[in-house]
Amino acid sequence: MNKTTDASDAADTLDFETSGGSGVSGWVATALTLALIAWMGSGYIFPAEEAAAPEARDAGRRAATVAVRASVAEEVTQFFVAEGQALPDRETMIRAETSGEIESLSVQKGQIVDAGVEIARIDAAERSAQLTQANAEIERATREVENAQSLLERGVATQDRVTDARAALATAQAQLATVEQGLDNTVIRAPFPGLLDDLTIDPGEYVQAGTEVGRIIDTDPLTIEVQVPQQAVSGIRADQSAMVSFITGETREGTVTYVSGSADAQTRTFRAEVQVANPDGAIPSGVSAQIRVPVGEATAHFISPAVLALGTDGILGVKTLEEDNTVGFTPVEIVRAQTDGIWVSGLDDQATIITIGQGFVSAGEQVDPRDEAAIAQVNLAAPVSPSVAEEVQ
Repeated sequence: MNKTTDASDAADTLDFETSGGSGVSGWVATALTLALIAWMGSGYIFPAEEAAAPEARDAGRRAATVAVRASVAEEVTQFFVAEGQALPDRETMIRAETSGEIESLSVQKGQIVDAGVEIARIDAAERSAQLTQANAEIERATREVENAQSLLERGVATQDRVTDARAALATAQAQLATVEQGLDNTVIRAPFPGLLDDLTIDPGEYVQAGTEVGRIIDTDPLTIEVQVPQQAVSGIRADQSAMVSFITGETREGTVTYVSGSADAQTRTFRAEVQVANPDGAIPSGVSAQIRVPVGEATAHFISPAVLALGTDGILGVKTLEEDNTVGFTPVEIVRAQTDGIWVSGLDDQATIITIGQGFVSAGEQVDPRDEAAIAQVNLAAPVSPSVAEEVQ
């Protein structure tokens, strides 16, 4: 019985080499290998078309359309421009010259006054009494001199008595002058014509001699003080005319009156002053001002700031159209700036400037130029691309 069972088990044992499915994996591996070899060799049997050469691509690409404008250089005045501040021609504090109680005020703060005009008056009752006493002393000393002289002539007096009498008269006269000066000092007057910018006293207030009671400024003319860089100081000199624009909106002509002969040790700039007439006092002191002093002439083109471009080396320049319709790049310098454009030098006297589309083309590139006026007719506010240029055609 056991022998029969063992024989049956041996017959059921699997043999992979003789099994019916043992050859399937081999066929699959062979098929994959042949497919890989066929794919790798397909490039030799069916070669791909060669890529188009760069020259062929460039030939097929259409040149970019740009707007251009013919420009002719002009003579333009160069200006030195600087910011400054309007300062009064003169200013000073007004002080009481004697002590006493303020009796009255004759003007108000903010008034325009002439030189010598009474501003305030200090109570002068005590000084009036001193004046009366000084005058009486003068009369007494004068009589004493006359009596001594008469007695000398009659031989009953000496020359010393006459001398002493005259000395007493001189002392009385000096005392009278002091009292008169003190009485005059009770009136506070304007030292020069100008604007009474401040007045700090009131009637009944007691002031000491030397106390500041107000401030007066002379704003005719005004002085504009500016700092001139050392590279520009050679073009600024006294007696040059200058245009002055104040922040208030006023514009007036002035004259350079002073240029410092030495530079500031910290800033290396030179102080300069421009005087401007201000007879009506319409321009207040202290406001900001800009001066423009003509310093020479230059040949330049007038362009919009939007036309400027940067070269590959970071230099500021303008893109122009060359004779073969290629883009050129010319470095320029800004000569003068205005609200509606700028003047630049560095271009030829006659140049064709690319005004629209310059940001999309490079130096040496072939372009399709169009007149700026023609493109403006179709309201192209942005730089023209080749697709938009077809609409212009």
